[in-house]
Amino acid sequence: MAYDFSKLKEQIKETDEWLVRELTGVRTGRATPTLLDGVKAEAYGTRSPLKDIASVSVEDARTLRIIPWDKELMKAIEKSITDADLGVGVSTDDQGIRVSFPELTSERRTQLSKIAGDRTEQARVTLRGHRTEAMKSLDTAEKAGGMGKDEVARLKAEAQKLIDTGNDALAAHLDKKEVEISQ
Repeated sequence: MAYDFSKLKEQIKETDEWLVRELTGVRTGRATPTLLDGVKAEAYGTRSPLKDIASVSVEDARTLRIIPWDKELMKAIEKSITDADLGVGVSTDDQGIRVSFPELTSERRTQLSKIAGDRTEQARVTLRGHRTEAMKSLDTAEKAGGMGKDEVARLKAEAQKLIDTGNDALAAHLDKKEVEISQ
């Protein structure tokens, strides 16, 4: 009986995509609108992503400009950015909100590397959980009498190879981000 690893492969892919999104949010030297993707402001009774209630554009290398479509949302947007604790300066004028990213210090670079490492470790823990699920599924199939011990051992080794490949991809993402942070 062949075991279907498609669920495990999909979970590994989702974890990889999650880590890429999380690492995109870790700021490096340049300001990009994607750095504010995780920020949600209180608008009309619900928490909405900034891109749904305002235009976010790059003003210069270290500054983003947020222009709300409804000027009454400026205070809520400003508060949500401040509460997100991104280590940025927020100032408001009659046009909109200016978000200034300070120059990266060696201390801040160390802090960003630590954050990136923490996110990668979260992804690794998630992968270990997926591996545990797959192993339990294989054990259940063996107990049900559908597979022999040798086949289960082979399939467990195959599942471990998939997890190892996933972990290697996560490590590659972390290495790339750390190089980006150090520049």
